[in-house]
Amino acid sequence: MSTESSVAKEAINGVRTALGIAGVLSLIVGILILVWPGRAAMAVTAIIAIYAIVGGLVYGGLGIFSKGKGAWARVGHILLGLLFIAAGVIALFNLAQTTEWLAVFMAILVGIMWIVEGVVSLTTLGDAASKGWTIFFAIVSLIAGLVLLFSPLWGAVILVWLAFILIGVSLVVLGIIQIVRAFTFGKKSV
Repeated sequence: MSTESSVAKEAINGVRTALGIAGVLSLIVGILILVWPGRAAMAVTAIIAIYAIVGGLVYGGLGIFSKGKGAWARVGHILLGLLFIAAGVIALFNLAQTTEWLAVFMAILVGIMWIVEGVVSLTTLGDAASKGWTIFFAIVSLIAGLVLLFSPLWGAVILVWLAFILIGVSLVVLGIIQIVRAFTFGKKSV
């Protein structure tokens, strides 16, 4: 066997292994999201909390070790770092409540965005190729946004539920496809 063909075979096996591992991980995460969506939401919240703590450490370090910045900029970085760290620690120690608050906050933001999107679509009505669809879209967007603003808790539950179903199913399907690709990659078609 030539060196060239053994290198190609190793590369193919490496790609197969990577596809297989990625597929299995995707499949497992997708199933976990579908089985335990509440735990998945808490895991995402924990990741955000850890990110806040790390960001706080970076800001604090910038404030302490940046000699080229002015005094107020350094103090601002240190205070921002302490705020990020405090928020992250509080979020980690109250993970369930933070997850609920984050879901409601996101629902409110989505509601506001849908209202703005509805208003913006109405402002573009003069340039719209299909005025009827533009008006219909604007009305649906405005109503959906208002519903989310006036019942953000229920809106958050529905949005999170839909998002996790879509994400979970997508990860399961993509995981299965990756696993199949791992077994078929590099084989010549007949």
